Amino acid sequence: MATIHHSTVKPTKLELLTTWLPSRPWYRGGAGKPELTKAGGFRLDDPEGEVGIEFMVVTDSAGAAPVTYLVPLTYRGAPLGGADHALIGTMEHGVLGRRWAYDGCHDPVLVGQLIALIEGRAEAQAQSISDTPDPEVTRSGTGEEMHADLTAAPAAIDDQEGTELAVAHGGTLRLHRILQPAPEDPPQLRQGASGHVAGHWQMPDGTRARALFAVLHAEPRA
Repeated sequence: MATIHHSTVKPTKLELLTTWLPSRPWYRGGAGKPELTKAGGFRLDDPEGEVGIEFMVVTDSAGAAPVTYLVPLTYRGAPLGGADHALIGTMEHGVLGRRWAYDGCHDPVLVGQLIALIEGRAEAQAQSISDTPDPEVTRSGTGEEMHADLTAAPAAIDDQEGTELAVAHGGTLRLHRILQPAPEDPPQLRQGASGHVAGHWQMPDGTRARALFAVLHAEPRA
């Protein structure tokens, strides 16, 4: 399991996201800079131990009403070939040195481990504590209908609501970038989904909210 190093990071992750978020088509803010706070998230382990994988939840309070975003991130010790378009920025880590931070939807390591989580082959880890599973992150898969060899296509397509990736056998993996509190059994899971990941975050008023983070359709949708 990955070790969490509590050290300085310059610029901070939130500083990088403050510049990057307004460039996304699903960003709901105005012309001014977002005012971000970390609201939750979780981590996944890279089986090779090389890539940091984090699903960060941030809330922007700059507008008339707060907006909460899901931002999957990967941290690498060297640039990821062919992924310049997905680079969020670089930062200096007090222990690990220079790190390249990427939009994880374009990183095959993150996508592969997210599918492994949905299939039950990986376990969500606490965001800030080493070697500690996160029981608040839930997942489901449909057993025999899942394909163990699902892999992400190189491109991830952003739209006004989130990011969609093509996976093997004509399926799709949908990441919800705008998080809205939802019931335990939201409609998306009754529309032919093969699996999902859901999690919690803290609302600005201190209450806890829950929503779908990702939905997998292992077969082509009609």
